[in-house]
Amino acid sequence: MMTLDSFFARLWDDYTAMTPQAQRIHDAFIDAGETIVNDHVAFRTFDRGPITLADLEPHLLALGYTRLEPYDFPAKKLRAYGYLPPDANQPRVFLSELKCDELSATAQRIIDGLVAQIDPARVASPEVLWAGRLWDAPSFEDYQTLMAESEYAAWLSIIGLRANHFTISINHFRTFDSVEKVLAKVESLGLGINESGGRVKGSPEVLLEQGSTLADRAAFTFAGGQVEEIPTCYYEFARRYRDADGKLYQGFVAASADKIFESTDIRTRGEHHAG
Repeated sequence: MMTLDSFFARLWDDYTAMTPQAQRIHDAFIDAGETIVNDHVAFRTFDRGPITLADLEPHLLALGYTRLEPYDFPAKKLRAYGYLPPDANQPRVFLSELKCDELSATAQRIIDGLVAQIDPARVASPEVLWAGRLWDAPSFEDYQTLMAESEYAAWLSIIGLRANHFTISINHFRTFDSVEKVLAKVESLGLGINESGGRVKGSPEVLLEQGSTLADRAAFTFAGGQVEEIPTCYYEFARRYRDADGKLYQGFVAASADKIFESTDIRTRGEHHAG
């Protein structure tokens, strides 16, 4: 039986291999005397084949997670659930899936071709959540076809199943105690910030403030041998507030998450951004 600690250790190793900026940011805050606690981790998947949200959820439940509440992102054609950990010191999980039926027939054919290649044995354990791509690389043309309709679909087609982002809990910071202070520190490392919907998404009124980097980039070899540099994963920062009853807010804010998704979107990136 995999423990939560070993699950997140393996997940972090995979994530930082794909997202070197995360280790740099993590180490910079440690060096500044802060304690790093992971607020949540997020995953993306298709609602097709053996990797639907319903297929992946049992791995989280077996680790002691419980469903919190559903979220819907009509513009991005996504549905999602938030999950609470068995222990308050462990990270929450955000698991989303793409509503493939809302894409064109062409895009659906591409996705179906990918998920048809999945070996069911590979989705039988929690390790599927850092398995990466469970299918052969798509052609760059197919990637671009998906990108035209859904950045999320294009990302998933080449990156596969792994943590899309980890999230630093600003509530556990002493010096860098606001999202803006954290973002300024990150920028001082020469890294770009996702400014879609504003640098700081959310507000104390909705009980959650978030910010994030722009995704790292890495070279991937597409079918046919074409090599292209594309966005991988990013690091997020969250500050939670207490509700009227004095309880710390545990959920997610759909309007903010909608903009956080765009941290990986190549189409929102200005040429002036570093990283």
